Amino acid sequence: MSALCRKHLSVVAAKDIFVLTYDRMRRYEGTWHIEQKLLLPSYIIFDSGDGMALADELERVLSHVFPKCNSRKYDIVKGSSRLIRVNEDEERFLKFLYGKQHHLEMSRGVIKDGITQITEGPLKGMEQWIGRIDRHKRLATLLPAADEGKKCGKMQAPREGEEQNFRYITAGLEITEKSM
Repeated sequence: MSALCRKHLSVVAAKDIFVLTYDRMRRYEGTWHIEQKLLLPSYIIFDSGDGMALADELERVLSHVFPKCNSRKYDIVKGSSRLIRVNEDEERFLKFLYGKQHHLEMSRGVIKDGITQITEGPLKGMEQWIGRIDRHKRLATLLPAADEGKKCGKMQAPREGEEQNFRYITAGLEITEKSM
């Protein structure tokens, strides 16, 4: 779908079109393997300076590519809840975390006396944004900077199969050592 959007949208409407990915580890065939997963499986991200032009062109593209379908069925019209604007804090956080590659690599760390220390990877120095660690799945749940004050006890990480959103970002984190 992102290739279709790149083909039919102007640079004014969408400077960049991409999906966010992250590394995670899964165990199968007796060993751990790194897999690349989509952060937001049902979302395509458009970097646009003109939201109105983007909405207009998306509506035009849908009516051109799928002429028999009503574009309202896809909720890609002005004022729709499906075309979500990312606020400036979230945008800064995502650009800082994912960089130009739009990919978050696996990180490694240790837990010493109950305090998480990231030793390598993109999460190094971002320990204060980690809200939850699942050591068995080798995953961490991060909070964007805007929600930093809400992480103590109030955070609900997305459950398996539940759709990801920008409030909670899943990242690969392997804890190699834990000491008390």
